[in-house]
Amino acid sequence: MAVTREQLYEEVWAEPMTKVAARYDVSSSFLARVCAALNVPRPPRGHWAKLAAGKPSPRPALPAARPGDEVVWSREGEGSWNPQPLPKAPKHPPRRRTMRRGTPASSNHRLLAGAEAHFLKTRSNEEGYFRPYKRLLMDLYVSKETLERALGLANRLYQHLEARGHRVTLAPAGEQLHCVGFDEREKERREWHREPWRPDRATVAYVGTVAIGLTLFELSESVEVRYVNGRYVPVTEIAATRRRAYGPGYSWTTTRDRPSGRLCLQAYSPYPGTKWVKQWREVKPGELAGRLESVVRELEGAAPTIAELVEVAEREAALEREKREAQWKKWQEEEAERRRQHAIKESREELMGIVEAWAEATRLAEFFADAERRVAGLPDEERTVLLERLRHARALAGGTDALERFRSWKSPEER
Repeated sequence: MAVTREQLYEEVWAEPMTKVAARYDVSSSFLARVCAALNVPRPPRGHWAKLAAGKPSPRPALPAARPGDEVVWSREGEGSWNPQPLPKAPKHPPRRRTMRRGTPASSNHRLLAGAEAHFLKTRSNEEGYFRPYKRLLMDLYVSKETLERALGLANRLYQHLEARGHRVTLAPAGEQLHCVGFDEREKERREWHREPWRPDRATVAYVGTVAIGLTLFELSESVEVRYVNGRYVPVTEIAATRRRAYGPGYSWTTTRDRPSGRLCLQAYSPYPGTKWVKQWREVKPGELAGRLESVVRELEGAAPTIAELVEVAEREAALEREKREAQWKKWQEEEAERRRQHAIKESREELMGIVEAWAEATRLAEFFADAERRVAGLPDEERTVLLERLRHARALAGGTDALERFRSWKSPEER
């Protein structure tokens, strides 16, 4: 059961939160968090007591939804799709409120609240990257050694974007905004490798109403490793004296992909049916921090392109829907005709069966009439026995009433 923010706004101001929460089978504190997520103002504490005393609290207007705001809530999660109008890039360039290069952000962006603890609470893995259990996180794929710097870079990027009026948030539930994959390997190769960890929702920046997906990940590079005590250890991390101790009978060396310490920012179109991806890679660790201004400008420049791609994708999707609907209609018509022909065939076969059964019953009736005439001249004892047998035979053969037999027949339209 899905509820819009407008509907929820009317309900929480019509009756106490406890009653509204009971209707959706949640607690009042949980519903309060839902209101906060949907930016729905709710009555202050003591409102209903004041209302009973004739002194109601003023009811604030429902604020307009911003790009990226949740507008639909479902008790079951993300089961309901909330169609949105086509995205549009801003008509005028945003006001330039840049942040000084090298100066730390005054505070952490809201997406970073508690993020470090969630990334540290991760699955054990061999490749060295974090795979946190929590799935509702910013889109980040890095190693332990790079986590702090990556969080700092993400924070500065988000702050830069929001300083220019571009909201950064997780993709709203119910909107078809998808994460786009990536290959963290510095040089892509054909052989299999484990898919990177991805969150449940994309991290997006809204330029106007155009959503641009943002992924920050750490590049990996091929390094020589030695198999030691059940795991692969980079050869450079093994002391020279210990390397000689591991002979061919105890371990072996090979190459594996390991985090390099260099970050890559990937921006992409999260809309279905579109393809736009841009990457900014570090050659040396820390380079991206000084390029954020140009990155933000490029994202602003990409918004009209993505909006055009969405329009094209929508037109193609509409044509595809029309094609599928036409195919479905044609199939329905063909299926209806097939069923009609089948019903005609069954009706005809049933009718012919009735006629044949009647003809057979009529022939048997003549037979029974002749038998009765001949039985009439037999002795009483034998005549009684044969007449009883003729009665049973007539019952088995059925009557010769054509109308009675015809009553059971069904026309093609009745089937």
